[in-house]
Amino acid sequence: MLLRVRVTLPDRPGALGQVARTLGVAGADIVQVVVLERLSGRAVDDFTVVWPGAARIERLMAGLVAIPGVRVDGVWQAIGAPVSGGHDAELLAQVAGNPADGLATLVDAASGLLAADWAAAVVVPPDWATRGLAPSVGPGALVRTVAPRRAAGEGAAGEGQEFGETGYMGAGPLSGVGGLGGPGLSGSGEPAVAYASWRAPAPLHLPEVTPLRARAIDGPDGTRYALAPFGRAGLVLVVARAHDEELPAAAFHITEVDRVAQLVRVTAIVLGDSLDRVSVPSRT
Repeated sequence: MLLRVRVTLPDRPGALGQVARTLGVAGADIVQVVVLERLSGRAVDDFTVVWPGAARIERLMAGLVAIPGVRVDGVWQAIGAPVSGGHDAELLAQVAGNPADGLATLVDAASGLLAADWAAAVVVPPDWATRGLAPSVGPGALVRTVAPRRAAGEGAAGEGQEFGETGYMGAGPLSGVGGLGGPGLSGSGEPAVAYASWRAPAPLHLPEVTPLRARAIDGPDGTRYALAPFGRAGLVLVVARAHDEELPAAAFHITEVDRVAQLVRVTAIVLGDSLDRVSVPSRT
């Protein structure tokens, strides 16, 4: 099993080696180390490790917290090793090379780039500021949702309508695979998911989303989110790490949020006015 382990540790000689030795003694095989931050005598590092499936995670956690000055910020299952900024450039080249599927391309790649479980492009309605304050649509309200579109080849999304329990975001697919065209929202005017990656739950239960600035938030169920607005058409990219009691994921670090924001900004420039025509089909 591949795990991502995020620790905050003293930024002094030997501290990183001590953490690495502890991981090895616990049975973890280190694949990669990424330094997220070094500030005021502290460092935040991400370790990607191969962990034997039969071993207990508690053993790993106990060994790390026993190191003076070390804090475990999260341990969660990873799909693959962290990827470098070079992959960001490759992704943006794919977006530019096929603009018609550009939004879907970004959404499908975002979760892998950010060691997340799923991602979605959310369309927030023009009256989001007043709707977000209304008691009938505030966090925790019951709202109509439909299953989001899945990536091609990963199974069709469920049909019909269900009611979510948290947030006020609706969900719905684009017309075509990552297609662009038509009005931005369904006739009901509810917020909607324009496109979701194949691992996204159906229906999606999202926290309150506003197209103001890139930021990291926690959902009421413990899910970790990174949000980044496209700056047009009410579009917001949502990247999520699902909550797990045994493998609690770390919150998105500011460097990860900045990375999402940069990808979204460049994608918005590349796709331009076509983002204004992102469509969500009418619900039946």
